[in-house]
Amino acid sequence: MFNALVLEQQDKKTIAAIKPINLDDLYQGDVVVKVSYSSLNYKDGLAITGAGKIIRNFPMVPGIDFSGVVHFSEHPKYQVGDEVILTGWGVGETHPGGMAEFARVKGDWLVPMPKGCDGLKAMQIGTAGLTAALCVQALVDHGITPEQGPILVTGASGGVGSTSVALLAKLGYEVVAVSGRSSNHEYLKSLGATQILARDEFDIDGRPLDKQKWAGVVDTVGNKVLATALTQINYGGAAAICGLAGGFALPTTVMPFILRGVCLLGIDSVYCPYSKRLAAWKFALDNLGEDYFKQATTLVSLSDVEQQAQDIVAGKVTGRVAVKL
Repeated sequence: MFNALVLEQQDKKTIAAIKPINLDDLYQGDVVVKVSYSSLNYKDGLAITGAGKIIRNFPMVPGIDFSGVVHFSEHPKYQVGDEVILTGWGVGETHPGGMAEFARVKGDWLVPMPKGCDGLKAMQIGTAGLTAALCVQALVDHGITPEQGPILVTGASGGVGSTSVALLAKLGYEVVAVSGRSSNHEYLKSLGATQILARDEFDIDGRPLDKQKWAGVVDTVGNKVLATALTQINYGGAAAICGLAGGFALPTTVMPFILRGVCLLGIDSVYCPYSKRLAAWKFALDNLGEDYFKQATTLVSLSDVEQQAQDIVAGKVTGRVAVKL
């Protein structure tokens, strides 16, 4: 038996409790991992609080990512004692996730621990950091260079946003951050943002086209915030989009796309191919300095997760939250 955070549904309400479970309670997989760390992402917050329809089957162990050591393996790529990372693949949604002392998963979902990384550092990056790396890589691959102008990052106080700010700044881009929390301005500047704008400036019913301001955008919010940002992207620019914290709608027009050649770059980290995952992990580790790891993460225990989940949904969490198992 081992401890896990278990979500159950009672009277259409999600109830979270730490309970002892055993490996037979977990779905099938050819690798068992002794979990060292998980992390709390916005999606986990929605699942644990019941604020979003994330969980497909109850009871469920949340946690969409984890790092740990292989405890048992029938997969040819992994041996007992190997350090591994998992992000995505529906873990914590349709398959028991990382907020437990052990996890049973498919070996094909894992990646080996990158050189120069460890379990804690992996979850300080986590799904949010991996997603940020994919977003920034997409802008770079699109041909957007620092010389072309500033990059706008929305939802900059969150995990994806703050990591994107740090990555872009390290690569030499001028970064303008959008945040709804004035208390985080100094934090965002410490990560490399040169200017911070209020979210209220973007959460509006904007015009079809506005003045060109941004070479590119990393958007984690969606809805009106993304719609407004799109109207301000320079000719030939692009927006890497990965989130819907502000809603899944996109109330915009075709004008930025057909008159300025703006591109939308959709970013998915859940089913991202293995080779692309490895490249993104390397990109993140190569471009996140030690200062990032020192200040960007709050470390909590499993008993703290429910309160942290409420805080992240309420927009009170800054940076990353790692969970020590």
